[in-house]
Amino acid sequence: MSSNAADLIRVARDEVGYHEGRSGGHWNNIQKFSPAVAGLEWSQGEAWCATFVAWCAEQSGNAGLFPVTASCAEGVAWFKERGRFTEYPVIGGQVFFGPGGGSHTGICIAYTSSTITTVEGNTNEGGGSEGDGVYMKTRERRSDWVHGYGVPDFAGGVVLADPDWKDRPGAIYFGQEASAEDSPSDGAPAGGTAPAGSDGGSGDDGSGGDEPFPGVEFFHDGRRSEVITRMGERLVAEGCSAYAEGPGPEWSDADRESFRNWQHKLGDSGEDADGIPGPKQWAALRVPRG
Repeated sequence: MSSNAADLIRVARDEVGYHEGRSGGHWNNIQKFSPAVAGLEWSQGEAWCATFVAWCAEQSGNAGLFPVTASCAEGVAWFKERGRFTEYPVIGGQVFFGPGGGSHTGICIAYTSSTITTVEGNTNEGGGSEGDGVYMKTRERRSDWVHGYGVPDFAGGVVLADPDWKDRPGAIYFGQEASAEDSPSDGAPAGGTAPAGSDGGSGDDGSGGDEPFPGVEFFHDGRRSEVITRMGERLVAEGCSAYAEGPGPEWSDADRESFRNWQHKLGDSGEDADGIPGPKQWAALRVPRG
């Protein structure tokens, strides 16, 4: 299995809803991740946010691209020693919180000009650094609580917002550098403009308007179409990318994960957030007609 962000994100998302054990009426930090990571067995019963990230890396074929440690501070140091640390969001990157990044950690799965979406272990509904389970969180990107991000050296490349990485091998730059006051759809890929329809207009600007919804049955393994490419480009523009490579014309797990991020961004959940486009979700995305 080659290393990539999509597999990492899929493994992390599958754990959302998992809870640690309880004893004496209290959560007790006893969980399945510590015993499963060689070298971190000792951390059972301790804070386990960093252990969760290490477990996700190993389970997804990304071992060696993340630090094997239960310490957030050691995780920051590990990436910095390799010259792979940034203050800008990274898809599939390890995000660190608190002073010096030593308070809490998780995995960044999407970003906009103003927010990041993460999967974090040992947190809770309130987003605390000592919680009870694995949660998906949306946090303010420019909060003082966000210290920075480790940049994994994925074989398929890494999508990130750091302009200093524009010309680095394996880096896919997507800025979303608009101000915190701007809407999430205001960002645009470097060197280009926002795709048609992303400015909230009619989309009928001479480019042919928006792509009609092709139907649920359109999205299946083996389907190839430039509609899928344009959909993926819009998902990237909305900060919902789970792509390690692409977007491309063939429907893939990365397309489905990216669209699931869009569904969550719209506030959908359950069966309405299965990664398969529905008509209202498609209309909201405003995929430009070819």
